[in-house]
Amino acid sequence: MSADPRLILREEELDSGLELMLLAEATLWATVDAALEAETQGLGRPHWRAAFLLRRRPGVGTRDLGRLTGLSKQAASRTLNDLLKLGLAEIESGDLDARRRPARLTEAGLAFEARIAERLRTLLGRAYRTGGLDGVAGARRILAALAGPRTGVGLRREET
Repeated sequence: MSADPRLILREEELDSGLELMLLAEATLWATVDAALEAETQGLGRPHWRAAFLLRRRPGVGTRDLGRLTGLSKQAASRTLNDLLKLGLAEIESGDLDARRRPARLTEAGLAFEARIAERLRTLLGRAYRTGGLDGVAGARRILAALAGPRTGVGLRREET
């Protein structure tokens, strides 16, 4: 689908959109933070983000995890190592390239991720219902355009 040439956005409309995105992001992270406070492992936002992406893209490695989350390779590696130590993730066996370290969530990791994500799904579901059917599709197109090439990072062949 190509862009509508009739759509001309002025600076004020773009700034308003940026403001709403920043406020929405703050709400999402406040929800994540509140859910993480209820957890006993002492994990933070990067850990949940990594767990969420490992659930959505099992087998993603440290490098791709860093690209997806915006974390440095070192920070992504530390985050993944924390999840491994707590038994929330495991390294997949059978990969010939040990540097890639494809990981997946364990049952405990899936449960951890689900407890946090459930709160976000409730929040997002409420917002989507407010936007209506056309709003959901439009919001997804806008978010996908903003995410850009990150949407394809770490996808397995059978998922693309």
